[in-house]
Amino acid sequence: MPKATVPGLDFNHAMIYTRDVAAAMHFYSDLLGFKLIDWMEWESRPVYARLRTPRGASTIALHRLERGQTLPEFGGIRLYFEIKDLEKFCKRLETSGVTLKQKPKLMPWGWKHAYVDDPDGHEVSLYWAGAKRFQKAKKR
Repeated sequence: MPKATVPGLDFNHAMIYTRDVAAAMHFYSDLLGFKLIDWMEWESRPVYARLRTPRGASTIALHRLERGQTLPEFGGIRLYFEIKDLEKFCKRLETSGVTLKQKPKLMPWGWKHAYVDDPDGHEVSLYWAGAKRFQKAKKR
């Protein structure tokens, strides 16, 4: 397959639509450690927040659904966040009252994954791949 290149293209952020920006902010900031960059309110209600990962330059944005909009049953997204001390981090989440859908487990492709849902039901994969992150998965 030919490789297409777009000069200067870089990933900026993922937009996460939410019913409640404050609840999503608690999950991503207080529990996962994201740092607040921007916050906007409209009619005395939080409607938008932009956050940066604890390490690095990746960002996410939390955007409140407009009146009348609903989140689809399965939004077709899963967010992936890598953390070296996965087991320790997951224990801290559980201590904070978060239910893990899957505790840390070594997957067939060599990465260790845990799964959790954010307050709106978006699936979040917490994982550790280490040096394997940019390697092709081995066939079994």
